[in-house]
Amino acid sequence: MDPKLFMTVFASVFLAELGDKTQLATLLYATDAADRKMTVFLAAAGALVVTSAIGVLAGGVVSRYVAPEVLTKVAGAGFIVIGLWTLLKS
Repeated sequence: MDPKLFMTVFASVFLAELGDKTQLATLLYATDAADRKMTVFLAAAGALVVTSAIGVLAGGVVSRYVAPEVLTKVAGAGFIVIGLWTLLKS
């Protein structure tokens, strides 16, 4: 395992997930006194693992057909578009 890659991915995903809709939904489920906190944690963690697995598998397939340079540019442009849309929407 490449520790530098691990920390880069961990930090990127961690920062991206802070304060997003997923975290807020999990927070709301955890505030319900009738729900068990461990059940909410395990369900949310499991969902994140499954969505991450889908991302890794899809990335592996796409990388067979699209050059890494193109993927980097498309991803960067996508983040810029989403950022602009978010700024202009409010």
